[in-house]
Amino acid sequence: MTEHDIHRSRTTVGVVGGGPAGLMLSHLLQRQGIESVVIDTRTRETIETTQRAGILEAGSVRLLTDTGVSDRVLRDGSRHEGIELRFGGEGHRIDFDALVGEAVWLYPQTDVFIDLADARERDGGTVHFGVTDPAVAGVISALPTMSFTDAAGQRHEVSCDYLVGADGSRSMCRGEVPDDVGVHHFREYPFAWFGIMTQAPMSAPELIYAHSPHGFALISQRSEVLQRMYFQCDPDEDPTAWSDERVWTELDRRTALEGFSLAKGPITEKVVLRFRSFVLEPMRHGNLFLAGDAAHTVPPTGAKGLNLALMDVKVLAEVLGRAVNDGETAALDEYSPRALERVWKAQHFSYWMSTMLHTLPGEFAAFDAARQVGELTSLVQSESGRRYLAEGYTGWPEHT
Repeated sequence: MTEHDIHRSRTTVGVVGGGPAGLMLSHLLQRQGIESVVIDTRTRETIETTQRAGILEAGSVRLLTDTGVSDRVLRDGSRHEGIELRFGGEGHRIDFDALVGEAVWLYPQTDVFIDLADARERDGGTVHFGVTDPAVAGVISALPTMSFTDAAGQRHEVSCDYLVGADGSRSMCRGEVPDDVGVHHFREYPFAWFGIMTQAPMSAPELIYAHSPHGFALISQRSEVLQRMYFQCDPDEDPTAWSDERVWTELDRRTALEGFSLAKGPITEKVVLRFRSFVLEPMRHGNLFLAGDAAHTVPPTGAKGLNLALMDVKVLAEVLGRAVNDGETAALDEYSPRALERVWKAQHFSYWMSTMLHTLPGEFAAFDAARQVGELTSLVQSESGRRYLAEGYTGWPEHT
């Protein structure tokens, strides 16, 4: 390929990553009259068919509906006004609506992506799925570049004023932040989740978080006929070694409650999900901004990952708008501190729920198990404790 074979163009914001975070950012920028180009190595079909988390905070739902992406979450999603904490052979409902006047929505991440991808197509947004050989350069210069080969084989080089890495936990863009600039905070947990997908009706109207002497379990949902369930396991557990009968036996004993039985059906998927926490700070280097899993990951307890990514780009779109449209370039300095405030609150919330509900290994395991029951009892007996959980689960308001 010669220099003449490269298609060169210019845009205001180049976005690496066409998942929900990247597409939402592009959507929010267009609403402010700001051009962007989004690229992703995955095809649209691949992203649409990859099963991911399914709980949206109230603020995420408002972001989708109030900005004109789609109101399908309100029509097809399921509004949950609480969760159940199950321990000591009893169930305790945490009533979000009564405690904080909010709720969460059961709405798969794949549907969030479809809504955003459809909105970008509807509004004429420039999105390239299925690209190869992506690269970025000049992130601390006045004109960074994003290069790639599109699905038709055309090589592109896009110059942009600002570059955004929304390219997931294996982020290429993160590598552009030098070690002497970025601080990597990392924690790995001594447990994982054994997750299944089953073709069955719902076992309960809301999610069940179960603490038991046998380990943690979560009874979640996907739709009226497809359910997601998890139980705590060793990080090195081999899912292929578990028969369906063994899986159901384990879930039954961890969720045991008088009068309750799991709705069962064919198991269509078995996976093991490791628990890791990661934060890179700052989330900006020169004219490169990181968002979502490219900058941070949280354990799945409490369903914060997708919601954090959407809140990242909500803040980022605002400060980019002020910089581009109002010449207020100092606003860009606000992005990382504002985003990180919520990130660390979410890290604590996920850590707190994880360590409160999961069996902890080690010589003090029996003490920890009894202490956890004491903590859970204190929580459900305290209106302030229940309110704290409800506020964190449904999502905190942003402090500007």
